[in-house]
Amino acid sequence: MTAALVCGAVVFPGLFFSFRKILKHTWTEWSDADVVSVSERLLSAVHASLATAAGVMVVSSCRDVMTDSHWLVNSFVLFGAPYMVFDIYAMYLSHYHTERTRGGSRAPSGHSLHTVRAFLRRDWMLVLHHVALLLVFMPITLCFRRGLGDFFIGCLFITELSTPFVSIGKILIQLRLDDSKLHRINGLIVLLTFFTCRILIFPFMYWMYGRQFGIPLHRVAFHLPLQCNVGNLVLLAPQVYWFILLLKKAQRLYLRQRRQQGDKDRMKAD
Repeated sequence: MTAALVCGAVVFPGLFFSFRKILKHTWTEWSDADVVSVSERLLSAVHASLATAAGVMVVSSCRDVMTDSHWLVNSFVLFGAPYMVFDIYAMYLSHYHTERTRGGSRAPSGHSLHTVRAFLRRDWMLVLHHVALLLVFMPITLCFRRGLGDFFIGCLFITELSTPFVSIGKILIQLRLDDSKLHRINGLIVLLTFFTCRILIFPFMYWMYGRQFGIPLHRVAFHLPLQCNVGNLVLLAPQVYWFILLLKKAQRLYLRQRRQQGDKDRMKAD
């Protein structure tokens, strides 16, 4: 278990600084903000891909959703813990360099409590998400499950499937390809994977539990302890909120592209 924790503490910072070095030498015209932002997105995509692969392996190997266990569950939680800590630092660096690049009288001249507070005000939900995983999800997974429910932890790993596509979308914008067909296709994949793996995964877990114990889906919640239902609602609520934000963003992009196409058509007609 200690080996998994140490491995994560080496792999994720190492990848981040490697991405920074490679990107800085490949795209010499990019600012520090561009390099750090894309490096953070690539790191996020790597972690999410590994989490999804681990989740698929766990879910596919558990026949009994309550009692079957898989060594990857605890190992990957420990392996991913350093990522959560380091990603907060990487997000802060991205915020810091972005503010410096924008310039102006309010641009930070160096790291300070003010820049940290500004970062926390802007990205408080993502920071809270990471901290909650470290201080709530990790202790529950490692210490309080009594070896039960590896299947469901695997399902939660799979919720990360949408993250690489979210990161790809951000990188395409960075490359000024936000009006490309590739960006539109990636956006559709984001919506599909997010809805499937971050929202529908919760009724799927209830359905799998009910199927094993012969309970109809609509009655499963009444057969589970209150804390399980409350915990699932706490996990589901921000996913619904983020999905609504994604839908609004997709609507804005669609309307903008329709206006641009309309302008082009009018120019051709003239």
